[in-house]
Amino acid sequence: MQNFIGHITVKLDSKGRFTFPATFKKQLDTDFDNEFIVKKDIYETCLILYTKQSWQQIVNELQKKLNPYNRQHNMFLRKFFMETAQLSLDNNNRLLLPKQMLDLAQIDKEILLIGAGNKIELWNPAVFEQNIISDEQFTQIAQTILGTQNLEND
Repeated sequence: MQNFIGHITVKLDSKGRFTFPATFKKQLDTDFDNEFIVKKDIYETCLILYTKQSWQQIVNELQKKLNPYNRQHNMFLRKFFMETAQLSLDNNNRLLLPKQMLDLAQIDKEILLIGAGNKIELWNPAVFEQNIISDEQFTQIAQTILGTQNLEND
């Protein structure tokens, strides 16, 4: 199971490429096949980068839960897959992000990459700064989510 942690800011070249950071490359599973899926985030103005294997797990879960013959489910699936692209690392360890995807996330010269478990978030650093929560807000959210949970192993 993929588990990305940490963050780094990288430059985007004029063609929409960036070098995939070594810090994240080291965290890839041994069976990684140089293929990624990039998706517009549902809630934020950022992109989400998944390994092909992690993406397939998400697709499998969707297929279990959604009925493509249900009109509402079908509309969700259409939009969900529409804002998605498949990427491959080139020989220089770079990823080419489609212009349409960059525009959706308002990314132009720099990308802030944030490890977030099975995915990496790709942000315009300025947009991220407008959306980051304070340490106080983080503490309150942690208390709400985890404060009532028994975190000890049974």
